[in-house]
This record gives sequence, C-alpha cells and structure tokens, in this order.
Amino acid sequence: MLKGFKNFLMRGDVIVIAVGLVIALAFSTLIKAFTDYVVSPIVARFQGGGSAGLGWQLGEEGNAATYLDIGEFISALIYFLIFVAVVYFLIVVPYKHYQARRGVTVFGEPGPLKTCPACLAEDIPEAATKCRYCTSQQPPAGAGGG
Repeated sequence: MLKGFKNFLMRGDVIVIAVGLVIALAFSTLIKAFTDYVVSPIVARFQGGGSAGLGWQLGEEGNAATYLDIGEFISALIYFLIFVAVVYFLIVVPYKHYQARRGVTVFGEPGPLKTCPACLAEDIPEAATKCRYCTSQQPPAGAGGG
C-alpha cells in the first residue's frame, strides 16, 4: 500500500501540479501586495478629499460594517485580472509549448459542433450519433446537421 502511494507521489504530473501551486501562491502574495500598496491608494485618490476610500457610508458615520467600499472591490478585481494573467502567461503558455514539443495537445480548441434537429441543442459534437439531451439519432457528420 505504501509503495503505491509513493509511486503516485513520484508521478511527473503530480510534481508539476505541486510546483505550479507553490509558484501560484508566491505570485498571489506578490500581486496582493501590489494591489494593496499601489493600486488601492491610487483608486482611493479618485474619491478626493480626506476620504478613506472610494465608496459610500450607508449607515451610521464611522461604522465600517456599513461602508460600501467600491475601491476595495476595484482593487480585488484588478488583483484577480493580474493574477490570472500571470498564471496564464507564466504557467499555461509555457506548459502548452512544452507539451506541444512532446506531441501532446493541451488546452486545445473544442472540436466542431452541430445543432440537434430535434431539440435544437447547439453544443452537440459533430461526430455524435445521438443527441446528449433528447437522445435522438443525429445525421452523419457533414450531412448538413449544423
């Protein structure tokens, strides 16, 4: 039983995923600091005056629980976009390139689709012989079904 567990842990794809997660967490920390200490003050500045942030006080003045902080939401959105871009360009793109050199297609475009003439579902794979929703027989691929 332990031998099987050891073999599972030593598989290449498990190691690649573990390294990717560690790198993603490190980038997450870096990008969080960027948005907290660079983006948030810039967004808060757009409010003007001595305001603590971009937003509105919905309840009692000074009550943080009723402060609608749009600036923090914008900062979180910018954080998310930067994080996803970093993961895509520094992990996904090199991984696709590496796998392509090995002859493996990953994150490829989906195959051609057709429309089911019975239920009008538009996401039936072109090679399908039955509809996944209504189970009706499908015309052969290229017979004008989509």
